Amino acid sequence: MRLTVDKVASVTRNLKLGRTLTLSDDILVQEGSVIAVRVHGEKSTYNQLEDVHGRWMTLHDGDLVVGALGKRHALHGYEGVMPESVKVGDTLNMLNIGGVIGRCVSHNPDVGKPFNLEVLGQVLVFPEFQSRAGVPAHVTRGALQGQPSAPPVPVVFIVGTCMNSGKTLAGSAVVRALHQAGLKVGGAKLTGISLMRDTLQLYDHGAEQIADFTDAGVVCSGPENAAQTAKIVLSELAAKGVDVIVAETGDGVMGEYGVQAILADPELRRWGAVYVFCANDPVGVAGGVDYLKASYGIQVDVVAGPATDNRVGMRFVERLGIPARNARVDPRALGDLVSQLVAARRA
Repeated sequence: MRLTVDKVASVTRNLKLGRTLTLSDDILVQEGSVIAVRVHGEKSTYNQLEDVHGRWMTLHDGDLVVGALGKRHALHGYEGVMPESVKVGDTLNMLNIGGVIGRCVSHNPDVGKPFNLEVLGQVLVFPEFQSRAGVPAHVTRGALQGQPSAPPVPVVFIVGTCMNSGKTLAGSAVVRALHQAGLKVGGAKLTGISLMRDTLQLYDHGAEQIADFTDAGVVCSGPENAAQTAKIVLSELAAKGVDVIVAETGDGVMGEYGVQAILADPELRRWGAVYVFCANDPVGVAGGVDYLKASYGIQVDVVAGPATDNRVGMRFVERLGIPARNARVDPRALGDLVSQLVAARRA
């Protein structure tokens, strides 16, 4: 069946799909498998979809949309699982703004119930020139493969307690300062669920090259793939000649997106030059700093996030013997400190 869709989600960007597509009734039930769906219902919150250019569009009842099968484990969003089977006519759910589709099993009240999606079919691609034999579209097609011979470059790891702890804001301030210091900066998102927003924000602040786990063919990171995917992303950026990489890890150091696997990997720790830790409150700071040191031997270099929004929180952090800088109040101070640390550790 040929179908012209209304919106193509960013999770499918590796395939460079058009809007007129060929569908099959035979659906490949794998994470990353690309399917077409029809939206049912309207929502006033969490009702947008990111397209392959990073533009956010409002979803409406009846929209024909292309996304990819996957899961999600978000404290401040949806918990969704991969369906065990999928056939045309089934009802699934939109799990995130990047277009990840699965079966929602719980949700945060702030985002409301997810969109219901009617499955229309498996998207096919035609890799052989002039061949009519289509194959199931999957986000691994056209994905980054990694550059094993790429020279390691210093990485500023941005980690935090959980979602919405100020990691992207902190990363953006660091990218800006490094860029203004004359360095060629790479920006990376290593864990989370597929969405271009955060890496595009790093690009907006001066990163010359950006990449994330979906560029490496992963819809939603987890303990089983996070470390290897991080090596692919970082090596690809290094091979493009960047001087330093600012790498955000989505979710928290105790979440389900595989951040622990990255922190535990000796090779990735050797790339780590600076560790910025973001937290929402003093308890998160104290617990996170102790956890990173005890579990991975990682010494936090600077604390940022809402826990440092005023002098009350900053004093608490400084009593722990760690510098505190706030990306909202004084992004330049945070960026300059990290820039100085990077310069010292590159020497």
